[in-house]
Amino acid sequence: MTVVVKLGSTLVVDSNGRVRRSLLRARAAEIGELVRSGEPVCVVSSGAIALGLPRLGLTRRPSATARLQAASAVGQSRLQAAWDSALRTAGVEAAQVLLSAPDLAERASYVNVRNSFDTLLKLGVVPVVNENDATATDEITFGDNDALAAQVAVLTRARLLVLLTEVDGVYATHPAKAGGDAELLADGAAAADATLGRGSTLGRGGMASKIAAARLAAAAGIPSVIASGRRGDVLGPIVAGEQRGTRFAPEAVDGSTAFKLWLRYAKPAAGRLVVDEGARSALLVHGRSLLAVGVVRCEGSFAAGDAVELEALDGNVFAKGLTSVGADEIRGRPRGVEVVHRDRLALYDTGTGSDESGRVIAPSEADETSAAYFASTPDV
Repeated sequence: MTVVVKLGSTLVVDSNGRVRRSLLRARAAEIGELVRSGEPVCVVSSGAIALGLPRLGLTRRPSATARLQAASAVGQSRLQAAWDSALRTAGVEAAQVLLSAPDLAERASYVNVRNSFDTLLKLGVVPVVNENDATATDEITFGDNDALAAQVAVLTRARLLVLLTEVDGVYATHPAKAGGDAELLADGAAAADATLGRGSTLGRGGMASKIAAARLAAAAGIPSVIASGRRGDVLGPIVAGEQRGTRFAPEAVDGSTAFKLWLRYAKPAAGRLVVDEGARSALLVHGRSLLAVGVVRCEGSFAAGDAVELEALDGNVFAKGLTSVGADEIRGRPRGVEVVHRDRLALYDTGTGSDESGRVIAPSEADETSAAYFASTPDV
């Protein structure tokens, strides 16, 4: 199974806008060893904007989207060339994969992206992934490459997500404010109370975004490690299970299909439906579909095929589903109108329910690679 490794801008690019070639060669050498041992590796690398800034005469990351896009367009070719050189020296081939949020938000493109990754990894090629910042806008970005790395880990059903950074892991207090006495947290479960820093001037991410990404991966059953990317031996010991940095243990998963993982973690919600107790029970306990008669309130403007979150009367958001109808058709609670089919629903708190007799209802067993699956669950 795949290992996803993410490197931030400050690991890849120095303060003068130059590639840290020795660091890339060191990490590439470890990646080459892992690939030759039969461990597929996918790299998520920041750095395109940081490499493009000096070419445009800029010393700091701009706030204007157009300038960010320009810096990314100029720097991405330099970033890929650096990784290509480092990985080829390590004896493996690199592939460039640029993703934007809509690539994972639509089911058809999501499947295409996953198939591309599967093919590259089976061929022993190392995909080097970055967000397509040259065309992305604030409204349609992943937010940062930590979030992108977590999405790629879910997409590839990775066995491990490694988020490499400048520091050794998550500290209880910011190291700069603790006078060298900050406590390194080995267990990610203790990270909720940590005092976190913000991102660098070169990148968007910070420790908070790394923790959020690790928790997203953990929710999908993927363990994560936040650790320093500057040491001599980094990936080998982490992949072997040695204690390095801060480890986030995977949560118990429900055996969801890749379709439901996509729906839960990659498809953005366009609205929210508040449902009554009868509808909530029908969904969670009896494994049924959501009918419009059970919708108390419809929030947002959405069309058929969009994702909506489902909220109980107590305010608990418990599921996300693809709608069969638009918002205007739901308002008024018309009887007999199916809003979300049970096979197009992903539960947040549990993956199974039970019927009236207490029999456990397993998640859908539809084969997502078959024509029958796509006939019953059309691409949106």
